[in-house]
Amino acid sequence: MRNGMIPWVIALWLMLACGQDRERTAPAIRPQDSVAAMVSYGVNTLISDSGIIKYRIVAERWEMNPNRNPSRWIFDKGLFLEQFDLTLHVQSYIQCDTAYYYDTNKLWELHGRVRILSKNGVRFKSEELFWDERSHELYSNKFSHIITPERELQGNSFRSDERMTKYHVSNTKGAFDKGDVDKSPRENMTESQSDSAMSTGRQPYRPNPKRKTIPLTHTEQ
Repeated sequence: MRNGMIPWVIALWLMLACGQDRERTAPAIRPQDSVAAMVSYGVNTLISDSGIIKYRIVAERWEMNPNRNPSRWIFDKGLFLEQFDLTLHVQSYIQCDTAYYYDTNKLWELHGRVRILSKNGVRFKSEELFWDERSHELYSNKFSHIITPERELQGNSFRSDERMTKYHVSNTKGAFDKGDVDKSPRENMTESQSDSAMSTGRQPYRPNPKRKTIPLTHTEQ
């Protein structure tokens, strides 16, 4: 190869090398994209109020995402909340498979094996529950099972105050005093009682132990 051709070969090689080097960039992040502000894993945190430990939150994954509309916290791997008394004994708890907290609307949305134990011993089971902190209400439009110290209720609609001291169950499918479980169906069917749940503003109905039944079907308007 002649010495005069060497510069041309080098120049051609450089042009080919530069042509193969492509710029690689990621798409621009737009304001409407759902970019989380924080994602935490393996959360197990105690929350205090005025220096007193009152709550514990346990979650496998906690995402805080202000860029979604509406802004929300996401617990897509399950959520467990406990409330303690002054001696650190558990007073109540809430657990579910998935939870969303809409911080601007002050609304909790719980899904999948929702379980609640309230301070007064009421147990709640459903596949869905909403907790509105502004109106201080709990409600669900799916089948719900409520167990109180006195009786059990099942229905397709549930509404309660957030302390679960005043509640209403509509489309009731069954209600019975817990003492009736040991009775035979014949004994229960020959006695009578009302199975209506407590409406907002009234104390839960306490059946007379001398008059007990298990209503098969009841629908509240």
